[in-house]
Amino acid sequence: MIRQRMQTVRGFSRRTAAPDGGATSWVRGCALLLALATPAFADIAVPSGQAVTLSEVLVDEVGAQNWVRFRFLAPQIARGAHALSFEEAGADIDALCAQIAVPYLGEWDLSPDMVVISLSDRAVPFGQRDPEATQFFEAYRVEDGTCIWEEL
Repeated sequence: MIRQRMQTVRGFSRRTAAPDGGATSWVRGCALLLALATPAFADIAVPSGQAVTLSEVLVDEVGAQNWVRFRFLAPQIARGAHALSFEEAGADIDALCAQIAVPYLGEWDLSPDMVVISLSDRAVPFGQRDPEATQFFEAYRVEDGTCIWEEL
């Protein structure tokens, strides 16, 4: 079982799932398998022009749903005068869903209920808090190869 919690990150709410000790070994195994099998995507082209790198892909269960999470490093969203805002990075998140997540799901024959795209200015272990980190998240349904934004 995965428990959900709400967190506010840089003024934006997001719903995350964290293992509560009851997750099945199959889910953990899939997450590990997919994380190890993640191709090394470096300097992915996104609309803002920022440097984005895929850090890991995780599969987990949230309630009765299967979710696939694509976690990207995006150092330019770090807090500061020249940081990219959530609005500026939003188009990047949409593009990452279409350009990276959709082909990946097809390659691995995955049909999740939800796809989550996250950007983080630094590596943060999944499910752990880092108050210094800036993180942006969006969730999508994928239908017929198209990412459809979901308000969570």
